[in-house]
Amino acid sequence: MLAVTALLVNQKVFSGQEPDGCREILEGTLTNHQMTLLSYEVLPDQRELIVQRLQALCQKGDSPVVLTLGGTGVRPTDCVPEATREVVDKEIPGIAEAMRAESLKKVRTAMLSRGIAGIKDHTVIINLPGSAKGIKENCEVVLPLLDHLVQKIGG
Repeated sequence: MLAVTALLVNQKVFSGQEPDGCREILEGTLTNHQMTLLSYEVLPDQRELIVQRLQALCQKGDSPVVLTLGGTGVRPTDCVPEATREVVDKEIPGIAEAMRAESLKKVRTAMLSRGIAGIKDHTVIINLPGSAKGIKENCEVVLPLLDHLVQKIGG
């Protein structure tokens, strides 16, 4: 069973101003794909903190997959793609392209998503949107290929 780590990047959830509506959806979706959520953290919209956490998770190597949730849009505070780009050694543009293409069939604002996917050492990092619906829909696109991808990179 593939173990996945998730980082929700959301200032309001981090500060307790809003409830987290993402974890339950993510856990259910992972379970449906015979995967497990190894760890789940909430971070504020702070680029350097995100970079540090992603680097630490990749170095630790407990999970071959790190999913970020949120921070991929066009708001001034959205910085997850930039933070991820600082960490990864190789980008995998096809993953982000496939997620956007599938999401665009459902909602026009999908073209505003700037999420990326890439590899750092033996860890795959994929940026997902921060809405529960967006997480579920995008997971349905990428989760079926994760076992194959993890095998290819030796994770």
